[in-house]
Amino acid sequence: MKKLIRSALCFLGALTLLSSEVAAVSPDFSVSALCAVVINADTGNIVYEKSAFAQRAMASTTKIMTALLTIEAGDLDTKFTVDSYAIQVEGTSMGLSQGDIVTRRALLYGILLPSGNDAANAAAVSVSGSIGKFVELMNKKAKELGLTNTHFANPSGLDAEGHFTTAYDLAMLTKTALENPVFAEICRCADAQVEFGNPPYLRRLANSNKMLWQYEGCYGVKTGFTDNARRCLVSAAERRGVRLICVTLNAPDDWEDHRKMLDYGFEQVKRTEVVLPAPVTLPVIGGKLDKVPLALSDTVILPLSQDEIKSVSFEISTEPFLYSGFEAGKKTGSVEIYLDGEFIRKVDLITAEGVGREEETLNFFEKFLKFLRLFFFG
Repeated sequence: MKKLIRSALCFLGALTLLSSEVAAVSPDFSVSALCAVVINADTGNIVYEKSAFAQRAMASTTKIMTALLTIEAGDLDTKFTVDSYAIQVEGTSMGLSQGDIVTRRALLYGILLPSGNDAANAAAVSVSGSIGKFVELMNKKAKELGLTNTHFANPSGLDAEGHFTTAYDLAMLTKTALENPVFAEICRCADAQVEFGNPPYLRRLANSNKMLWQYEGCYGVKTGFTDNARRCLVSAAERRGVRLICVTLNAPDDWEDHRKMLDYGFEQVKRTEVVLPAPVTLPVIGGKLDKVPLALSDTVILPLSQDEIKSVSFEISTEPFLYSGFEAGKKTGSVEIYLDGEFIRKVDLITAEGVGREEETLNFFEKFLKFLRLFFFG
């Protein structure tokens, strides 16, 4: 027996009703960015957006994809000599020179901290054999991730024809990248000691992302700037169990934009206890009670915005009835929880109390009639 239930939930702290209105952005709320978005890092849903689906140049936020593909290629700690041609590139650098011996892990720090274009190119050649082949890999990965408004022309983010993304696509790419523990660890480093050179020796690389030390809970992700793209920034932050990803493209005041947008996001997304929207009971045969209430076996808490709360649904599967003589906590079925139709979690249903056996005072016919009444009429 299955039931599909759609309903609002209850907040932790015993709130029993929720407004059906999504909290509106204050008329005074504005950002300098031409394109911007904040998403819930757990669900991928939009919390705030401004022209989030408009195609724009992305500058060095490109390197989120470059780093992710380098990590996925593996073999991060094998030493090799950098390609001399690849490191001859303009713009920001980790300081590679011809003949330097590096590892892919060292290049990852060079890609994500000082935003080295030399590191991005060297990693691309290491992974794919040439920059062109690596760009093909970047676009293949973008297609796999459903980034339909993104196209790459190089691994560094330098201005080029056909090199663009959207704030939303970039946020979703970042969501995927942060699920990789190596990426998540490196992008949150304010600085790092990295070994490379000929012979290799330790150098200190500093992160260009000031959000890491200017915003509480920030744990990444990537800065970017070119003459065409202007200032671009991707940040991620966590507070009280809520994780957000924020993106701005062409933002003259990007640091302030991100502070405002993340603050707004944390006001909207809260840790929310998922509870069944209505009592669920099962008929009991031969018991002192005719029915027993059911409950979730575990507490389920999700970070949800007011808008997301309205899109939660449940699919409940239970036994048709129970025979008496059971204690509280007996498993009787399960609940599948969905958000926007996407499966989130499955939780067992258990009896909220026990039901003892009824005194043997009813004859067979009376028990049969009672069974029919309970089963068909509840």
